[in-house]
Amino acid sequence: MARFSTPNPAGQSIYNPMQAENTGVDMHWWERSDLRYEGGSLRFAGIDPGEKADQAGTPLYLYSIARIRHNTRRLIGALEMTGTRHRVLYAMKSNRFAPILTAMAMDGMVGVDACSIGELALATSCGFPNRQVSFTATGLAAAEWERILAYPDVTVNCDSIGDIRKVAAIHPGRSIGIRVNPEIGIGYRKNPLLAYSGKGSFSKFGITPDVLPQAVSIARDLGLTVDGLHCHCGCGYLDDQLPAFESIVQTMSRLAKELPGLRYLNLGGGLGIPLSPDDKPLSLGEWAGIIRKHCADAPYEIWIEPGDYLVKDAGLLVLEVTNLEEKCGRRVVWVNGGFNIHPEPVFYKLPVHPVPPATSAQLQLSTIAGNINEVADLWFENIALPDYAPGDRIAFLNAGGYGASMSSNHCMRGLFHEALIPDRDGVNG
Repeated sequence: MARFSTPNPAGQSIYNPMQAENTGVDMHWWERSDLRYEGGSLRFAGIDPGEKADQAGTPLYLYSIARIRHNTRRLIGALEMTGTRHRVLYAMKSNRFAPILTAMAMDGMVGVDACSIGELALATSCGFPNRQVSFTATGLAAAEWERILAYPDVTVNCDSIGDIRKVAAIHPGRSIGIRVNPEIGIGYRKNPLLAYSGKGSFSKFGITPDVLPQAVSIARDLGLTVDGLHCHCGCGYLDDQLPAFESIVQTMSRLAKELPGLRYLNLGGGLGIPLSPDDKPLSLGEWAGIIRKHCADAPYEIWIEPGDYLVKDAGLLVLEVTNLEEKCGRRVVWVNGGFNIHPEPVFYKLPVHPVPPATSAQLQLSTIAGNINEVADLWFENIALPDYAPGDRIAFLNAGGYGASMSSNHCMRGLFHEALIPDRDGVNG
């Protein structure tokens, strides 16, 4: 069986895909029933990604609606154990591919978390009723609020006292939620790039607990009804971060008790998935147990806003090898996509792990470089890969979230393709 390097350098608490060590960990840590080698060839959601790339071209994002549905049902099943009334709102900033949104709306299992007027309009055009949409954003101009508040059944959360005043001026009597900064950060491997708040640290998001009473008082004096609290504290947390998650839930439930009549308590998203060989799946039982401990039988609904957890491992990015060469003592494999196509490896040091379309016993340590004219445009360093030739393909795992949705046209190389793989029963929305 092929081997590759572990992406967990000794002494590093933050995973950096650019600093891997060759310790020979089994490369098939990522395999599951719908993502594995069959007969030596990679299969994803019942198809050959290479064949799909031949048809559609590359760069190509492939998404599995079956995997998204599986992840959604698993999360809802965990919430059923919490003893709460609950709702799942898909954070569409993670992936806004319209066929995915349409399928989700048709399934009826989740609502939507939107953070711009464009997202709000897209969600409703894909079939989500206004009442199933929650809106939370920051730094909005009055003109933006006017357009958002024209959707009367959309839940809105105010990120600042300035937003509260704008909403009151535009729509007197409106019900609002308030976004709270609980001053607790959480994220994948304690990565500070992914933790949105912390005690004594700056965050542009939310209102701190000490200022919350003032914000509520201002809202009420202006004729608004505060019927919800919201927070979102980070991204990609796994079991080692569950104590921090419990501190967040404990803080938010305490604040909720001080505001009788709340309709919902939104605990945000950030649930993570394994991204490297030594990551373990998040224990949804423990996660649900924390919510149950602090929120069971609460008079309000518990809302959760997962994005990555639903779509990240439901997506592959397929790129084409364009060149191979020894450079500065390294074997370099160039591909026809760069960090503008999927920014996370460079921006947030989060891996999208490369796998070949077929198993191979002939492996060499390689660096994968993108086609953007920037020195930072490297996908992965020091990973054992086959002896590629130009025209061969590489599939990058866990590319379903914050890839296409964060892409840019930097260097005017922003073109890519997206495709949704139908469920086995032929339904793809």
